[in-house]
Amino acid sequence: MVKTTFPNGDSKEFDEAVSGLEIAQSIGEGLARAALAVKVNGKVQDLSQKITTDSSVQILTFKDVEGKEVFWHSSAHVLAIAAKRIWPEIKLTIGPAIESGFYYDFEKAESFKDEDLEKIEAEMKKVVKEKLPFQRNEVTLDQAKKQFKDNKFKLEIIEDYKETQLTTYSSGDFSDLCSGPHVPNTGYIKSIKLLKKSSAYWRGDAKKESLQRIYGISFPDKKELRAHLEFLEEAKKRDHRNIAKKLKLYTISPLVGAGLPLFQPNGMTMRREIEDFLWDLHKHEGYQRVWTPHLAKIELYKTSGHYEHYKENFSVTGKENEPFMMKPMNCPHHMQLFADNHFSYKDMPIRYFEPATVYRDEISGTLSGLTRVRSITQDDGHLFCRTTQIKQEVATIVKIIQKFYKCVGMLDEYWVSLSVRDSQNSKDYIGSDQVWTNAENSLEEAAKEQKLQYKKVEGEAAFYGPKLDFMFKDAIGREHQLATIQLDFNLPERFDLHFINEDNKEERPVVIHRAIAGSLERNMGVLIEHFAGKFPLWLNPNQIMVLPVSEQYLEYAKEVQNTLTKLDLRADLDESSETVSKKVRNATMQYYNYILVVGEKEQAGKTVTIRIRDVEEQVAKSLKQFATDAKSEYDERR
Repeated sequence: MVKTTFPNGDSKEFDEAVSGLEIAQSIGEGLARAALAVKVNGKVQDLSQKITTDSSVQILTFKDVEGKEVFWHSSAHVLAIAAKRIWPEIKLTIGPAIESGFYYDFEKAESFKDEDLEKIEAEMKKVVKEKLPFQRNEVTLDQAKKQFKDNKFKLEIIEDYKETQLTTYSSGDFSDLCSGPHVPNTGYIKSIKLLKKSSAYWRGDAKKESLQRIYGISFPDKKELRAHLEFLEEAKKRDHRNIAKKLKLYTISPLVGAGLPLFQPNGMTMRREIEDFLWDLHKHEGYQRVWTPHLAKIELYKTSGHYEHYKENFSVTGKENEPFMMKPMNCPHHMQLFADNHFSYKDMPIRYFEPATVYRDEISGTLSGLTRVRSITQDDGHLFCRTTQIKQEVATIVKIIQKFYKCVGMLDEYWVSLSVRDSQNSKDYIGSDQVWTNAENSLEEAAKEQKLQYKKVEGEAAFYGPKLDFMFKDAIGREHQLATIQLDFNLPERFDLHFINEDNKEERPVVIHRAIAGSLERNMGVLIEHFAGKFPLWLNPNQIMVLPVSEQYLEYAKEVQNTLTKLDLRADLDESSETVSKKVRNATMQYYNYILVVGEKEQAGKTVTIRIRDVEEQVAKSLKQFATDAKSEYDERR
């Protein structure tokens, strides 16, 4: 007998070993048709693989994250099959599922052309119609080396393999080195679209072979593919790089370098508004502003443990006998601020706040606008507290996070990842098991107390401690990890930090790392796309445009402008000789919240005629009333 227990607690018994597909069929034909793979005791496997012992079982469909991964990984194999048919000499490397779709990397003498993608896609559709099975094969290392003797990439993977056996999958005369799992056959992949091509390095190493990557997306039906392509079109319209260029927010200069954005006046206005808002949220919660330099001796980061974990991303400068590093993070600096004081338990918690720029030597191919940069401005904060104060401090941070993301309209739907250690790979982390257990339990208790919708995610912790990562959705449903709260028992120990407790003895503090916006650059990129450039008044560099209908009303237009700017509102004046309709069109294209048209009637009555962004009807108000209303809207960050 084999007993299978399902996620809802129900169970089924079978007389003998049973496959995932047979289990799905025993539940219903609808589930059997939708089934893609099966999760057995936490491990995803093919539907055809037999379950021989009592197990917890979940049938995976395209609605499940793991189901999508299996589907998209299988689609990558279909891409490889098609490419190999067209170019038999092509060398296959790897083809994983990614967050939204899949890719496959190839080595090919000539670059893929745009028309090649159409050719491959047509061949993929043929492969789908053939319903080729994904046949799993267990082979020895020697058998694998013999099978892939003409592919140096596969041989390198085999050489790195630590087990005595590995897995291949075959479909007709095609075979690939792969651990799976896969859908039963290629016919499951009903709807497929290749999206783009790019270059890539073998194993992401710029010193290794240059490859060609093809990205694609696939779905079980055409309706879902159409919806996704429409989503991609909307995302393209919202691309922050294009909107930022249109609104003149930042510049990437080849003379300065990739990943080092220069903020134009408009972009700096937006950035300053975010910084000011963040400080407003902190200044009444006991935080103190600090400042630390952009350089530090390497010894600082060796003591903290950062150097050992991230040295490939650090930029070293200075003389040989005293090497310095561009600051890659702020926490070791803040440890020094705490250490240079004689705090007692009465002073705790100590809370430092610093929006500081740090530097990471990212690979140039990974850089993208504001969302992946080399100069990263973190709205960094470090709290030094007692273990008994952790829950209250986390509660305060959660409140700040919720206020910030409510203000930008992203609080309606979010969840929190409780990121903990990989229990099978403890060598990647610093600190004892007991320290980690205490930290993870403390953070989970705090999450429960705040009633956060959290999921425990193994292997995503920082190397020094567990964290709460806040996942927010933007206006078109894309998920972004933005705010974070990290608990750290390790750095206080490495830097030998202490305060004096009630018994006049030294006590070790706990450090809480927190960032609300995360990276200001990335946060700005997300917000630009979230609002599609049409920002709320408080965030918009282009708040109000004043338009005189002719030159004779220019003086009154200046009076309107001056009235508003004295209230710290951003009011611009179009003094050009263009027609009113052209002036309105120009201001509309720059996404001003309000366009104020003034002429004879407005001048006589000290009023303004208001065009509100994306609203057809115009309204008239006294200048005084409009100024009062706009000022309230701005100050309240509505």
